[in-house]
Amino acid sequence: MAPQTSETLTAERILEATEEVLRRHGPAKATVVDVARALGVSHGSVYRHFRTKAALREAVTKRWLDRTSEALAGIAADTARDPGTRLRDWLAALFEAKRRKAGDDPELFATYMVLSEESGEVVGEHLADLTGQLTRIIEAGAGAGAFTAPDPATEARAVFQATGRFHDPGYFEVWERPEADADFTALVDLLLRGLRAGRRAAD
Repeated sequence: MAPQTSETLTAERILEATEEVLRRHGPAKATVVDVARALGVSHGSVYRHFRTKAALREAVTKRWLDRTSEALAGIAADTARDPGTRLRDWLAALFEAKRRKAGDDPELFATYMVLSEESGEVVGEHLADLTGQLTRIIEAGAGAGAFTAPDPATEARAVFQATGRFHDPGYFEVWERPEADADFTALVDLLLRGLRAGRRAAD
């Protein structure tokens, strides 16, 4: 790889290289020197963008999590879909995103499980973003009269926690079981019936 000048070295290029180094060496052995070597620069050049190894690992974890958040945000904001469809599609997209990461790139997925344990604040922000998206979907459903949700934020947390088996990385081994899709559909059907139950009673 041709050497790069400090002017062409960007944070994004460093994060891309870090991801590849982590995939190749794993989180226990990957170093800033390895990242710098992959980029053809000195490790000091990397440190000018990320002051510590921990900051670099935290940034690459955030980048990985943000990919999922950004994809789901489009569904959460899609008012062309009715709230029930939006909620179902959002949960399905979350499940598929996590399952694809685990299945398509298991080495990197395992690495990010380790990094996520180190980056509690970043993970907390990611979970808050996801539950915030769910809250907006449920608020829209309540506003349209499709859901009964006196406290959309509470309902959103309950939905997120109830579906944890289908997005919490700790359950990745069950995601490829033959019954996984049917179990997911049954759970989402149950949750939607619960959100709609109060509306039918009021009718």
